[in-house]
Amino acid sequence: MNVDHLGIAVPDLAAGLASWGPLLTGIPPPVEEVPSQRVRVAFLEFGGTHLELLEPTSPDSAVGRFLSSRGPGLHHIAFSVPSVNDALAAAAARGQRLIDQSARVGARGRKVGFVHPSGFQGVLVEFVEAP
Repeated sequence: MNVDHLGIAVPDLAAGLASWGPLLTGIPPPVEEVPSQRVRVAFLEFGGTHLELLEPTSPDSAVGRFLSSRGPGLHHIAFSVPSVNDALAAAAARGQRLIDQSARVGARGRKVGFVHPSGFQGVLVEFVEAP
């Protein structure tokens, strides 16, 4: 299992891109809307490592609530796995609380699933199925 990306919640994607963009090792990233999660995202690559900037499209979305309670900052760590459903099942078998019972489609059209932060010392964990 490898780290796929780090998710950073931002109140304004343009401002987030202005802050993080100077560190980019390539062209500016496309912005993608993920209606199911009510966010707009941009993936930035830094020498093989990715940061996902997440801007809520609704204040009552998960990222909107996160920003309201904690402010901008690290939202989640995503791990690349061969099967999201298998990773979620293994987490459940360890007694960890799941947000998703099975994989769903996330950003970049990839299958994703989340484990509640209580299972990882307050850090939200996302499993991302390798393409």
